[in-house]
Amino acid sequence: MSNNLQKPSLSTILGIKHPIIMAPMFLVSNTAMVIAAGKAGISGSIPALNFRTIEEFKAAIQEIKKNSSAPFGINLIVNKSNFLYKEQLKTCCELKVDYIITSLGSPEETIAAAHKAGIKVFCDVVDVAYAKKVEVLGADAVIAVNNKAGGHAGPKNAKELISELNAACNIPVISAGGVGNHQQYQEILSYGAAGLSIGSIFIASTECGVSQDYKEACVNYGAKDIVMTTKLSGTPCTVIKTPYVEKIGTEQNALEKLLNKNKQLKKWFKAFTFYNGMKNLNKAAFGATYKTVWCAGPSIEEVKSIRPIAQIVEELVHGK
Repeated sequence: MSNNLQKPSLSTILGIKHPIIMAPMFLVSNTAMVIAAGKAGISGSIPALNFRTIEEFKAAIQEIKKNSSAPFGINLIVNKSNFLYKEQLKTCCELKVDYIITSLGSPEETIAAAHKAGIKVFCDVVDVAYAKKVEVLGADAVIAVNNKAGGHAGPKNAKELISELNAACNIPVISAGGVGNHQQYQEILSYGAAGLSIGSIFIASTECGVSQDYKEACVNYGAKDIVMTTKLSGTPCTVIKTPYVEKIGTEQNALEKLLNKNKQLKKWFKAFTFYNGMKNLNKAAFGATYKTVWCAGPSIEEVKSIRPIAQIVEELVHGK
């Protein structure tokens, strides 16, 4: 039986008007977007890895706090590929961000440190087994990453995953993936989600700092143009199937696969692939050519124009 009736909504957990987190998007999210999200009645979040140095990371958090009183979060990659993880976690705790979203690793250390600082921790999960593990570790909520999420998508559809997680866990379930319009917003909440983590449709926002070509790609391409690639990080990731992506393919080559399977080399190769993918994504996000790799999810199907974040939120919550 579902435990959902006993669980608070994301609006209650964070003290926000609408139960929405603007999802942290690698090399896309910026401080202007987080500030605008807060003003629109939702919570913005941003990956720590969007900043090359700890100094830049600290300055970004301070800028958000100076310009917004709304709660916001930081996404931390908590596995060994993130060499800055410990410093990033320390910074989050020192500067008192409102919550941390953990991805790609064990959140145990993050949860312990964050809770000491009075910071909530939400953990990305794709199945019940991992969700139960992070609940035992003290996670405040899980982010249920479904098969329509942008970036690193999960294997299950939203309804099935939310239902399974609500039945198995006592903590709130925040759904990630597949929300691009008002109807989808209402539908996912009706499945028992405490709130929603929504990313791709905010790429084509006026506050977003990526290239005009990237934003226009989100308008002009649709769900059928989203493909999985292992080229960027070694882990399957959703991208827009531009002519360039078609040209380079979406599978690692034989050498990449061999190195990825070697136990001694795997850790370092994954880190190298991640770093190399970061550089490619950085060029893609801010370059002005379609010879690039742009992350997005199938919800770009609902993106019809480039608009301010406030307008995107208004249409999501209330419809047109």
